[in-house]
Amino acid sequence: MTADSTATATTVTTVTTVTTAFTAPDGTRLAYHALGEGPPLICLPGGPMQDSAYLGDLGGLAAHRRLILLDPRGTGGSAVPRDTGSYRCDRLVDDVETLRLHLGLDRADLLGHSAGTNLAVLYVARHPERVGRLALITPSVRAVDVPITGDTRRGTALLREGEPWFPAAFAALEAVVAGKGDAETFRAVDPFFYGRWDDAARAHRDAGEARKNAEAGEVFGSEGAFDPAATRAALARFTSPVLVLAGEVDLNTPPAAAAEVAGLFPRAESAVQPGAGHFPWLDDPARFVSTVAAFLR
Repeated sequence: MTADSTATATTVTTVTTVTTAFTAPDGTRLAYHALGEGPPLICLPGGPMQDSAYLGDLGGLAAHRRLILLDPRGTGGSAVPRDTGSYRCDRLVDDVETLRLHLGLDRADLLGHSAGTNLAVLYVARHPERVGRLALITPSVRAVDVPITGDTRRGTALLREGEPWFPAAFAALEAVVAGKGDAETFRAVDPFFYGRWDDAARAHRDAGEARKNAEAGEVFGSEGAFDPAATRAALARFTSPVLVLAGEVDLNTPPAAAAEVAGLFPRAESAVQPGAGHFPWLDDPARFVSTVAAFLR
């Protein structure tokens, strides 16, 4: 812990969470939440630009690793920066590097989820020697420009055809694929992102929506954020172990797209969690933890 750090402790169920602040190079105060036991694992949430609360303890992964859950600037316990242009994904790399230094780690294991995987791969591209193992969970493909066709998304959606909510959700998906969707249409597609569309899934969705920084999310992937050709070239030289985990029924990142992401690395393994959507630690916590913990060992 550096001299400028502050910390508070709270207890949630049986896991004690310690919230700590550190200062980014531009003076913005950033927060992270540490919980669990074992070697640290820096966790980068998605959204984009959503705080880390929705990750919980990643289905129980905190029993195997000490999770370091970063709240991106402008979310959760982290301050809003003076320069809102610093929400751009490539500029967030410095926040992750400052966190690594703050933790006193020569090399850090990283886990990114969804949009957070864009930040993870940009960090790898810039600081490959500082990354031990890299876990990309239902990854976003923007930073590496992997195409996902409407037909691929439809085919993934059709795996859920027997579920009661399917007709309305599939009609909304067709509108989105055709470029006709508004905010309500996109919301109607949400059941496809969970392996079970039940009260717990709806509560998770609602809590996540309430905690996003919409302004930051707009800046995150704005012009200049990504250089896919350069990132792909850097990942091809990254020789540390990589896990790319897809959910079998994840509409956002279908397994074929996740496998293509894995193919960008020399030492990547690709895994598909049966029956899982975009949040696999919610759909089958035991299977998720078993897969990720085994990789991190």
